[in-house]
Parts: sequence; C-alpha cells; structure tokens
Amino acid sequence: MLLTRFPRAVLTTLPTPLEKLDRLSAYLGGVNVWVKRDDLTGMGGGGNKVRKLEYLLGEALAQGADAIITQGAVQSNHVRQTVAAASKLGLPTYAILERRIKDTAANFEVTGNVLLDHLFGIKAVRFVAGGTDMNKEMAIEAEKLKALGKKPYIIPGGGSNVVGALGYVHAALELANQAVEQQLKIDHVVVASGSSGTHAGLAAGFKAFSTQVNLVGISVRQPEAVQIPKVADEAGKIAEFLGVAAVAAKDIIVNSDYVGAGYGVPAEHTWEAVVLAAQLEGLILDPVYTGKAFAGLLGLVRSGAFKKGENVVFFHTGGGFGLFAYEEPLLEYLKAHPELAVNAA
Repeated sequence: MLLTRFPRAVLTTLPTPLEKLDRLSAYLGGVNVWVKRDDLTGMGGGGNKVRKLEYLLGEALAQGADAIITQGAVQSNHVRQTVAAASKLGLPTYAILERRIKDTAANFEVTGNVLLDHLFGIKAVRFVAGGTDMNKEMAIEAEKLKALGKKPYIIPGGGSNVVGALGYVHAALELANQAVEQQLKIDHVVVASGSSGTHAGLAAGFKAFSTQVNLVGISVRQPEAVQIPKVADEAGKIAEFLGVAAVAAKDIIVNSDYVGAGYGVPAEHTWEAVVLAAQLEGLILDPVYTGKAFAGLLGLVRSGAFKKGENVVFFHTGGGFGLFAYEEPLLEYLKAHPELAVNAA
C-alpha cells in the first residue's frame, strides 16, 4: 500500500461510518443522500483534520519535534483538533488565530472551539488582525522557540499540505472499500472546499485508486476562479509526492455559489441546511464549512444536477462546536422559520 511508507501517529477511530440519510432523501424527492461521518474521527471532538494530523504529527515525531506551531481563524476546527492531538502525544501547541470575521458576537473569542483550545491545554495563543501574513507569523514564532532551545514543527492552516493531505488519500480508499462492502455505486461526492487539503487529497486519492466518482467541492471562501487552480495545484503536488497519476485542472469541480457574504458569514441557505440536517437526521453541521457545503448539496439536488435514484455522498468534516459562537443568528433563524420542522416531518 503506497501510504504505509509515511510516518503516521494513529489518532483516529476508523473507518468512519457511511450512512444513508433516509428522511432527507425522501424530503428531496428521491436522490439517495449518504453521509461519510468524518465528524466521528474520534480525537478532540472529531473532524476531518484528525486524518491529516495523523501524518503531520507522525512526521513531527519522526523529526524529533518537541513543539507544534499552527494557525487558523479564531473559531478554527483545525487548531482545536491540533491542540487535542498534540497534547495526547505530549507536544505543546502554540497557535496564532486570525480575526478573519467582522462583527462577531461579544464572546466569539472565548466560546466554541477557542474554549476547547484551552481545555485541551494549548500552550500559548496569539490573536492577530484579519489579513495578517499567517505563514510569516508562524515563522516568527518558530524562531522564538528555537532561541529557547526548542525544535518546533510548523503545521499550515487546515493541515493543508502534501503530508496532511495523505489523510484524505487514505479516506478516498476507505470510502471506495465501504462502497464495495455495501454494494453501493457512488455517483457524486460533495465536500467543503476551503484550505484545499481535504478536497485535493480526495481528488488525488480517487485518481490513484481509479475510483470513478464525480467529486464536487463547495467553496466556503473563494470564487471558483481562485479555488479551482488552488485545489488543482495541491492535488498535483500530492500526486507527485506519491508518484501516482496526476490530477488535471479540468478534473477539479468547485461550486462557489454558496460562499455568501464571505468566510464564516452564514447566509439564509446555510442556516436552512443546518436546520434541515439537524431536524431530519440529527446531524450537527457548522455555519462555516459543513453548513455551506450541505447547502450546496441541497441546491444541486434542487437544480437537477443530482438526479432521482443517484447516490450522493456528503463528507461531514465536523465543526459543530463552532455553532456556539453563532448562537444569536441561529436562534433568530429558528424563530423566523418555525415552519421548517413542520415541512420536514
């Protein structure tokens, strides 16, 4: 197996379940919607980043690192999972959090994922303004630690580099094996497309294992014209790193119709997706990544892009703890739309 030659710190509970969403499928008129439960990866409350961290922290340990540096937006799922995983391995984490979202609630920087960062034992956290060069800030942090005699290992935002993406090459193989076991023909796979590692890892993995599915990334931040080359470039680097067939830019599909007003800013369709997933299937989505991606899935079904009888797999990448930082807009939406629960029944 081509992944076994890379260092890996086993942190996940795998395979994550592949489940049919019967009530949602009926609500949508017959498209068969399935969910790949990567919100149940196990470590630190679960989420997609744990798959990446297995390989990133495996490399860190192999290199003799004794400290971890990473970064993300204030309510970063990635930072939360990194702190938890690194703590389990005895590595202190230093994080830089970007104030990427304007007009946040008063408790935005202390609740949700930030609260869990502290619970999991983050060594130090520093907040910076939106638009800050985060890679530069991590390099500065690394020099400070080196001056103290430390050997830091830098993990990029979202764990998105070729090493981290190995986790989603692995996930592509896992999903293909589950499809065989369940005698399921998968027509489409939908995933949130942000820092690009998850999307690109799946694209490279499906290509490497000759899995014929239509992979659709729902952008949570960038327009298609920006996100497609970003994902294609990352997928190309992964393929080269593994020594497998390259992924062409023409094979990368990104839909940016559900970004809304920007990163971390939920739109009406985001909240509809969050509420429908919760009230029909008991799934907890977040308003930054999975809510927007699920809104994209709903929109593609309604537009006829996904057809009755087809099987669509939604990669649930976690993030539910971020909901606590969006308490007011969620409650406002629920109050304004009492009919959703009735219509969904």
